[in-house]
Amino acid sequence: MTIFEELKWRGLINDISSPDLEEKLNKGGLTFYIGTDPTADSLHIGHFSSFLISKRLKDAGHHPILLVGGATGMIGDPKPTSERPMITKEEVDKNFACLKEQAERLFGCEVVNNYDWTKGINCLDFLRDYGKYFNINYMLGKDIVRRRLDTGITYTEFSYMILQALDFLHLYETRNCTLQVAGQDQWGNITAGIDLIRKKTGQECYGFTMPLLTKADGTKFGKSDGGALWLDPNKTSPYELYQFLVKVEDTKVIDYLKFLTFLSKEEITKLEESNQLEPEKRLAHKALAKEVVTFIHGEEAFKEAEKISEILFQGAIGSLTSKQIEQVFKGLPVYKVNKGETIVDLLVQNQICSSKREARELIGNQSIQLNGNKVQDPNLVITKDLAIEQKYIIIRRGKTKYYMLSFEI
Repeated sequence: MTIFEELKWRGLINDISSPDLEEKLNKGGLTFYIGTDPTADSLHIGHFSSFLISKRLKDAGHHPILLVGGATGMIGDPKPTSERPMITKEEVDKNFACLKEQAERLFGCEVVNNYDWTKGINCLDFLRDYGKYFNINYMLGKDIVRRRLDTGITYTEFSYMILQALDFLHLYETRNCTLQVAGQDQWGNITAGIDLIRKKTGQECYGFTMPLLTKADGTKFGKSDGGALWLDPNKTSPYELYQFLVKVEDTKVIDYLKFLTFLSKEEITKLEESNQLEPEKRLAHKALAKEVVTFIHGEEAFKEAEKISEILFQGAIGSLTSKQIEQVFKGLPVYKVNKGETIVDLLVQNQICSSKREARELIGNQSIQLNGNKVQDPNLVITKDLAIEQKYIIIRRGKTKYYMLSFEI
């Protein structure tokens, strides 16, 4: 299977600028770029889905460049519904440094910053050297611009297309970069760059887009739509990422295996058959979690996430370390424990139960667990010795309600 055939099989080609690109991709030797703006201090799973193309094409003999847009990040790509909030130059610089480190570590590619070649361009040069090549009617016809015409679009946003086209031209002239790859929402910007290069140099360059990674309801994984899964382990722990992946909808798991892993067609076909014939085994989900978490965070982090999941499945919360507790119950409100309280007082004080009577009834019904153990005695006195590493106590009420308590707040 050629690289083009593999990309098509994985569903990674949405738009393509020329039928000639198939042969060029299969032949190897192209310098290409894919980019993102540093609007946050971490990449997320949506970036991961797109940026994996750099490794796929690198393995096929092409040379990737990852562009983190320090210049375009200060402008903001037009959103379908509203203008992006402006961020400061200091924030952009900080975010660029974080994204550069992540991209180099994960994908092993050269990282460039478009601020380096745009910072010296003054307004008159921008209009004379670049703006003159863009027809307003042409720009208005681009999908992302057209969708904003009813609600309004600022000149700043409108100019973003020219800046991205300028990037392609600069990389073509300085790096012989002849291909740009991006998500499908960037098609208009890619073709603008191809047109600019053709008009200024007479040469032909290429582009293709990939479908965006989406959830079962059709929404994407970008931070703007909420629920971002960050690649920074301090923002989304390996355990959280693992849990998301092993619980994805059966209807999406095979697509995710194609998009997010390097498993072969034969391996994924077998997992697809298992997903259809023996879904209770969840082999496809487990393979997805293993491949993605290991690629992003390493084998040790994957094994720990898997171990934590097994411990929780067995209900043995007391076997977790304090660091594992922080991963598992991240985002859960943390309540203070006063040493010397009884379990009944603790439940009422932290509004886990509405009254002492309710607390005693739940304890009597064995509906209260402390670090995975059923509480038998309503007069149990809470001490640090009962806490995990003398720090955390996890109260479970019923089957699904968890409360995190700490002696250290």
